[in-house]
Amino acid sequence: MEEKACERRYGDINHHARRKHMPQSILVTGGAGYVGSHACKSLARAGFTPVVYDNLSRGFRDAVRYGPFVEGDLHDRERLVGAMRHYDVAAVMHFAAFAYVGESVSRPELYYHNNVVGTLSLLAAMRDAAISRVVFSSTCAVYGVPDQVPIVETTAKAPLNPYGETKLAIEGALHWFSGAYDMRYVALRYFNAAGGDPDAEIGERHDPETHLIPLVLRASLGQAGPVEIYGTDYPTPDGTAIRDYIHVVDLADAHVRALRYLGEGGTSIALNLGTGAGSSVRQIIEAVERVGGRPVPFREVGRRAGDPPELVADPSLALRTLGWKANQSDLDTIVRTALAWETRDLRNAPSHAR
Repeated sequence: MEEKACERRYGDINHHARRKHMPQSILVTGGAGYVGSHACKSLARAGFTPVVYDNLSRGFRDAVRYGPFVEGDLHDRERLVGAMRHYDVAAVMHFAAFAYVGESVSRPELYYHNNVVGTLSLLAAMRDAAISRVVFSSTCAVYGVPDQVPIVETTAKAPLNPYGETKLAIEGALHWFSGAYDMRYVALRYFNAAGGDPDAEIGERHDPETHLIPLVLRASLGQAGPVEIYGTDYPTPDGTAIRDYIHVVDLADAHVRALRYLGEGGTSIALNLGTGAGSSVRQIIEAVERVGGRPVPFREVGRRAGDPPELVADPSLALRTLGWKANQSDLDTIVRTALAWETRDLRNAPSHAR
C-alpha cells in the first residue's frame, strides 16, 4: 500500500527492487523551463533518467518529455525529499529560479524568496536525502559591468540587480555548504542562452519574452512590431552592444559534463560558459535576415541604464575542467534552430497547463 501511495503521488515507476537496474536518476528542478528542458533531453541521451521537479509557474508541462515529472514547489521540503528518495536520485541539477532582470528590480522580495530561500530549502532536502552533488545554473549577471573583457571566473563580482545578487548569494551558500556538509557543486555561469532543440521538440518560451533573438525573429515574421535597438553609440565596431550568445544545446552538454565531473570525484568549482566571441545587436539582425530571408523592422532608441557595452566570456577554464567547448553556437545555427521553433504551429499548443 505504501508503494502504491507513493506511485500515485510521484508517478508510475518500477518497483524498488528493480531500481538498481535503472539508469541513474537526476532531479532537475525547473526542468519544465527553457534551459532545464534541454538539459533533460541531453541527460536522457547520455543514459540518465531526468526527474523533473517544477511548480509550472513559469515552465510548461508539455516540455517534460524525457522522464518522470513531479509537480512541486522548492519550498516544499517534504515533497522534495519524497521525490528524491522515491526515484533514488543520485544528484541534482538546479535551474528553478526567476530570471527577469526588470522584475527583480521592481519585486526584489519575490526574487530573494524564490531564488535564495527556495534554494536553501532544496539544499536542506538534499542533506535529508543524503545527496551531495549539485550542478547549479548560475549566470554572468554576477559580474555586473566587468572591469575586463573577456570575463574570467576571478573577475570582480558586482551584480547590478537582485537577479544577479540572488544568483551570487546561491553560489555563496554552495561554497559554505560544500565546506560544512561535504557537498560538491559546479556553478555554471552562462552568458546569453539562445537557439532551440534541433528537432524543434522544445524551445525558448518566456512570458513576457525579453531575449533579443526571439524578439528579432518575431519582428521578422510580422508577429510583433519593430525590434528596439537600445543604444547605437557604444564603443563597439557598429555602435551596438555586444553579447556572447551560446546555443542552449551546448549549455545542456556542459551540464551533463559537469554532472559526470562530480561523479568522478571533481571538486567544487564555478565555470563560465560562453563562446569567447561576441555578436552585436546589428549582427543578430543581419543573421536573422540572412537565415530567414525576411527583413527585420527595427527602431533605434536610447541606451538602457546599466547595460555594459560588451559581455564576452573566457571559457578556457570550462575546457580545461570539463573538456567542454561550444560546438553549435555559430549565429546561423542559433538563428536557424530558434526560427524552426518560432514557426512551429502554436495555435493548439498548451500554455502553462498544469
